[in-house]
Amino acid sequence: MKADRSELIKACRDFLQKKTDVVLKAMNGLKEDLDNESKSSAGDKYETGREMINIEWNKLSNQLNEYEKQVKVLNRIEDHKASGRIVLGSIVNTEIASYFISIPAGEISIGNEKFYAVGIQAPVAQKLLGKEAGEHFEMNAKKIRINSVN
Repeated sequence: MKADRSELIKACRDFLQKKTDVVLKAMNGLKEDLDNESKSSAGDKYETGREMINIEWNKLSNQLNEYEKQVKVLNRIEDHKASGRIVLGSIVNTEIASYFISIPAGEISIGNEKFYAVGIQAPVAQKLLGKEAGEHFEMNAKKIRINSVN
């Protein structure tokens, strides 16, 4: 069975949903902490506690924004038409691994096939972009053949 783009996109969406759920749960926990901090503290300790919660909130908010950007990338990929050249949305099979040029979601298993979902900023994606099936690229001092591009 050959995995298709829609299955890979779904796996990436599931990955992002799990990450988003974790962040939202943490943010809800911070809201509760802030409410408890407001009820039980006074003075400098109160201000320090609130500031630490605000710092953590900002970190989580930034993560959430990044996940939203990645969802937009996946939305752009849905209409991808194979062109022969490796671009955002390409499924690339090489001698050593298969890649889905999309978002940094790591290893994805579809049936008995493994793919590495990588963002276009990833070093391997940078080596692959613009190449075609039959060409080679070098990674970790190894020359690797590109078998197919979809």
